[in-house]
Formats: sequence, structure tokens, C-alpha cells
Amino acid sequence: MAQSRPSMQELIRQRSRAGFVGRAGERALFRANFDTPPHDERHRFRFHVHGNAGVGKTFLLRELEHIARERGAVTARLDDSAGSFPEVMAEISRQLAEQGRRFKELERLLDAHRERRQEAELAALAALDAEAGPQEARPSAGGQLAARAGVVAAGMVPVVGPLAGLLDADRLAQGADRLRASLLARFRNHEDVRLVLEPEQVLTPVLLRELEQVTAPWIALFLDTYERTGPLLDPWLHETMTTDRYGPLPATVVVVTAGQDPVDRSRWGGLADFVTDLPLTPFTDAETRGLLAARGVTAEPVVAEILRLTGGLPVLVSTLAESGPAGPGDVGDPSASAVDRFLKWEQDPARRAAALSCALPRWLDADVFRAVADCPDDEADGVYDWLRSRPFATGHDGGRLRYHDVVRTPMLRAQRLRSPRTWTQRQRRLARWFADWREETGQGLADPWADRSWRELRLAETYHLLCAGAPDALPSALRDTVRAVAADEPTARQWTRALTDAGRDAEAEDAARWGADLDAALTDGGVAAALALLLSRAPLDTPARALAHTARGSALRQRGAYEEALAEHDRALALDPGLARAYRSRAMARGELGDYDGALADLDEALALRPQDARGHAVRGEYLRILRRYDEALDALDEAIRLDSGTDFAWASRGATRLSRGEPQQALADLTRALEIKPDYPWALARRARVWRALDRPDRQRADLDQALTLHPDWAWGRCERADALRVAGRGEEAVADLDVALRLDPRYASAYASRGASLAGLGRHAEALADLDRAVELRPRYVWALCRRAVLHAVMGRPDLARADVRRVRALEPEALERLTDTDRAALARTGC
Repeated sequence: MAQSRPSMQELIRQRSRAGFVGRAGERALFRANFDTPPHDERHRFRFHVHGNAGVGKTFLLRELEHIARERGAVTARLDDSAGSFPEVMAEISRQLAEQGRRFKELERLLDAHRERRQEAELAALAALDAEAGPQEARPSAGGQLAARAGVVAAGMVPVVGPLAGLLDADRLAQGADRLRASLLARFRNHEDVRLVLEPEQVLTPVLLRELEQVTAPWIALFLDTYERTGPLLDPWLHETMTTDRYGPLPATVVVVTAGQDPVDRSRWGGLADFVTDLPLTPFTDAETRGLLAARGVTAEPVVAEILRLTGGLPVLVSTLAESGPAGPGDVGDPSASAVDRFLKWEQDPARRAAALSCALPRWLDADVFRAVADCPDDEADGVYDWLRSRPFATGHDGGRLRYHDVVRTPMLRAQRLRSPRTWTQRQRRLARWFADWREETGQGLADPWADRSWRELRLAETYHLLCAGAPDALPSALRDTVRAVAADEPTARQWTRALTDAGRDAEAEDAARWGADLDAALTDGGVAAALALLLSRAPLDTPARALAHTARGSALRQRGAYEEALAEHDRALALDPGLARAYRSRAMARGELGDYDGALADLDEALALRPQDARGHAVRGEYLRILRRYDEALDALDEAIRLDSGTDFAWASRGATRLSRGEPQQALADLTRALEIKPDYPWALARRARVWRALDRPDRQRADLDQALTLHPDWAWGRCERADALRVAGRGEEAVADLDVALRLDPRYASAYASRGASLAGLGRHAEALADLDRAVELRPRYVWALCRRAVLHAVMGRPDLARADVRRVRALEPEALERLTDTDRAALARTGC
């Protein structure tokens, strides 16, 4: 039987779904894109919706998402509540999981990022053994970390306004140099540092691989409020869509962005064949009349009044239309806002009061609604459902509601000006309500600031105290801002935005100024600059100042400014000698400077204050391993694993320690356990490769190194490790190729020069080999392995005096190194009289 075709009436109902009226051209264009295959030159990969506030961007975005789903797409829609790359990717992952497409690898890495971010001190712990020899070569961070410090020091990042005078360019330049030298010598866990400092570079390839596995005709990503998120996301989006840096992006992905600003022509101007610009203007009279008619508003006097009041702004047209006014009525003060008129037309007093009251909080759910709306219990659910249906109250998938700024701002202003005393009372009551909720949430939490829900409630409480004009509200908010900035940059930006919002909503100039200045500081100089600003201007008490110095020290250490970091930690501990976090972070800075004894002393102090800190014990064990105090290292690492058996770092460090003790089987078990916890842990893979070498399994050794470099092809230390394995296997040309890459990544990598010199010598390219070995010794004058290789090469080249000179230096530094030479090498040296 032939399939029945839909009737005209059915098609009309489908096209009028949910009463959406207008933007017919934009909808048709987007719908047609799904009928055009990606290889067709008419297909577009990005749409950009833009226009002034209230013009209907969010409404259109929702409609476009519905169209995409009709065409079989899986979708994710984000707004500015996701303030960082990890949060953006976590939200995409969450929404696609709800549609049956779970991104397990990405979820695992996001969990790791959250853990590493909270313990960012460990990012500076990336140090390998101080043992000599190319097989013990130290890894490099790649250039990104040094580059970040370098561009600030060189003035390439603008430092203006509140940041002026807060950053010492000379010290930062020295810090960049120290950072490079330290990473060459002691960098331990390359991936963890990148995951904390450059999460987009680690997570994006995983996101793309996950998207590649999605079995759906289309994948549509919708990014709203792009005027706020675009500065962060637009460069990343351009790079992801147009370059191969992160890997292939499925051609079935369609990206829709919506913001107040047009597309950035300097970035996207040359891609007009792939991007469609959708500028939105207010509705025409015909579109406005159509929308009103769809809502049953047809009386000409009412239509004419709405046209006059709204100027065609869809959010206001929809707001007024939803109230179903029967006539223009008494509109009151001619200067009153369209929102006031809307509330006059709404006949239900409970709804009218709720609409105004619920503008007070920055977000709503059913619990907040009951706290603020003053509805009778038997009416609350109905009024809340009504409010959720209002065009100006936007939410996603049943989550929190937020008022559109075009509606909320005049509502707040009307209430504040109409009755300042009532305004203050209601803000104080809301602050107390959020405080009670926060205290309930915080029960049993060792560190409430580490809990996202607790922080959100504290932020809501703070916002309402600021709006109430409480005398101590701003000093308290600034003390809390120190904690927020110390937590991470996304949390810092949430706090900064709340200060700005309170300043705008309550006309609190001081709060607004602090919000603007802190936002500029975070943009120009990151966490370190924001903390410097708070330390220089905010009325902080002693605990807050101590925490600010500690957090700023951590941020400076991550930039490589170790001496400055030590000074900040010293200031923190002078203020608060019981601050365990300051001791541990100072230990990291001392470790980066090679002061392991000082680092251990600080860790002992930290652990005396917080003995259950598993990571503190793991860090201590790692430093003891570097000092070759293997028995003590094992004790510390055992304790770390006892306290937290899921710490991959401790398992990997214990495996490396056991290998150094000559226990390869136990080392293999520990490193394998670390890789079960974290399969893409390159440092553990490289360490396990050394175990395979000790067990005479070169095939497994190279397999682990290959896997590590697949995960991080720009890892100079990994290249050097694999090159050593290739050289020993007699594959000298391949070894030289890996070392060429390592030295392109890090031109000051002494171990890579030494390894390349040894490989070139084995290929008979003596002059080139000697140049590389000379460079290695120049960079590290006490580099025993390089001196041994150069002594042998001098002997082979018939230069006995130079060979003997190198041997004398080796005997003075480490005489047992000569005993580790092969019989062939010792014979060559013997011919020179050594």
C-alpha cells in the first residue's frame, strides 16, 4: 500500500510548531543545508546568528536545534555557563550521552583534568632522574609553557589598566629561561602539565575522535551568547575546523554560533563558501503581527500598542503576547517599560507578583522559586510551570531558568526605584536563604571550596548581599574572590561576573569597578595578575592575604618564575605558618630549582599539618627517588597508595623506584597498574619501556615508546627515549630522525645532542657526531655520559690528548662510569694510554 502523504494542515501545524513565527528565511536555509551533502559546495559547515540583545537569537537557536533533530542530528547546545574548554567539552559530552552517545575516553580525561586542576601543584613535579646518560634523558615541555612566560615577559600580552606595574617583565623573562632549563633537567609528567595549562590541546583530539565514532547522519553544535564565549572559543573553533592540528573533524558536523557581534572577518573572511552569516534585525510589522496572531492577539488597538512599545524586539513581543491582553487599557506612566505594561495585562496577581520577584535571583529552579515567589503552596507548582513557559525565562532540558537581560534589567530597576527599602529586605532574605542552603550542602565536606555546588550557593549569597548594600558585603566578597581565583580561572571568572552583575543591578559602583578590573586582570595576565591586584588594593584579612600569596606563588611557579614564587610562599608562611598548601607549593618551587632537601623539608611540614594527603606523600616519594634514597621513597609511595590506591602518579613513581633498585618484575607490576588507571600516561609508558629493556624485551620496549609518542608526538623526551632504543637495535638512521625532531622541539636539549652524537658516531659520521657531543657538554659541563662518548670518539678519530682529557674529567666526576663502557670502547681508550 502506498504510504499516505501528510496533509496541508499537518504540514502547517509542523511548521508552526510551538507557535514559532518569523525567521522563515533563516529556518529554510538551515533546513536545506541538511539536504545538501557535505561534499557539495553549497553545503555550509558553520552558521553565525547575530544581532542586538532581545532580537531573538536564542529563540531561533532553539528552533534550529529542533530542525536539526528532525533531520536525524544529535545535538548539543551551550551558553556562557560553560566558561572554559573543559566545561564546554564536558557539557557536549553530557548532552550527547543523554542521546545515547557516550564519550568514555573524553569523560575519563575530563575527570583527570578536574583532579589535576585541583592539585595543580603536581604539574610542576615533572622531573626525571638526575642519572647521567642518554637513556636517562629528561623530557621537555614542548615550547608552549616557556612561550607563555616569554610572551608576557616580552610585552606581547598587553598589560594595562589595573595590571600596570604588577608584572615584573625582567623577572618573568628570567623565569622563562629557568623554566626551559628546569624542564630539560627535571620534567616528569608532561601530560599532566598540559592537561592543566593547555587542556584544549589535550582534550580536543579526543573530542574529535569521539565525534568520529558517532553513528548519526549529522552532529549539530549550538553555541549561544557567543559575544561572551567567542573570545575564548572562536580561535579554537577556527583552528579545529580549518586545520589538521587536532585531527580530522567529521564532515557531518554543523556548528551554529549566536551572539551580538558579526563574525570576525579577519579570521573567517576567507571562508565565505563554508560559513553562512545570519544577521537578525527586529521583526518587521508583518512578522510581529504574525507572531501576535499565532498567540491570539489580533485586536488592532492592542497590536498597535505592542508594535509601538517593543520596536519589534521578539523577546518583548513574545512576552507581551503571552499575557493575552484584551485591550491596551490604562498603560500608566508613559515612561514605564514594556515589562511593566505586560505585568498590568497579566490578571493573575500570583503570576504577576512571581514574575517580578523571580527577577531578583540570577538563576531559578523550583527551590529558589519557592523561596522568592511568596506563592501559596497549593499554587506554587502551577505558577512555576507558567513562569517556565514565558519567553523571557530561558532554560535547557528542564534545568535552571534565567531571565533574558532585556526583561530582567528593567524589572530589577523598577523594583529598586519603586521601593528601596523593600528591595534591600528581599535581597537580605534571599542571601540568608542561600546561606542556609550552603551550610546544609557543606556538612561533611573537608574543603567546601572544592565542591562546585557549595561554591555556587556561596556566590548566590554573595551577590544578594552586594545588592542589599550590606556594609561588609564587598570586603567579604573580595576575600571570597581570593578563594575563587585560587581554585581555578573558570571559578574566578564566575566570581568576577557576579561582582559586575551586582554593580549593574544595584548600581553599586565599587562592586562594578572591582568586577571590571578583575576581568581585565584575568584577561591580560591570568590568575597571577588577578591575585596581585587583590593583594595591592583589596581590604584582605590575614588568612585571605596568606592564601592569595600562596595561590599567586603557584601561578608564578607554573610560569617558571621560581624565585618570585618562593618569595610569595615566604610571605604566605610569614602570615600563616600553619598553611599546609603554602608549604607544599613552596616545595614544588624548590624542587624545580633542584633544592630537593629544601623541598623535602617543606613537604614534611605540609604532611605534619595534613597527614592524610596522599598526593603529598607521593610527591615526597618522587623527590626521594630523584635523590636515589630508594628505601625512603618506597615508604612514602607505599603510604600514598595506602591512602589513595587510585593515584596513578604514585604507582608510576613506585615502579620507577623499583626499577632503580633492580626489581624489574615488581616495577613492571606497578607501572602496569598505573597504566590500568590511566592508559594514556606517557611517562608511565616510557618508564615501562625501560623495564622491558631490562627484561631484554626490545619489541615491547619500542611498542610502549611508540604508544607514548602516538599520544604526544611533540614530546622531545619520548623521542630521545625511542631513539636510544633504535640505536641499540642498530637502527641508527631512524634514531637520528627521532633526535632531529626532538631538537626541533627543544633546541637546548643536551641529552638529545648526546644521543644524536652517539648515533652519528655509530654511522661513521664522526665530524657531525663530535659537533653534537661538544654541544651537549657545552650545555651540561658535568654530563658524564656525553664525556664518555666524546672520549671514545676522540680515540677513534686519533686524538689521544683530547681523549685523555675527557677521561680525566670523567674520573673526577664519576669514575665508575668508565667501568660501564663496552669492551670495544675500553679497548679504544686503552690505545690512547687511558
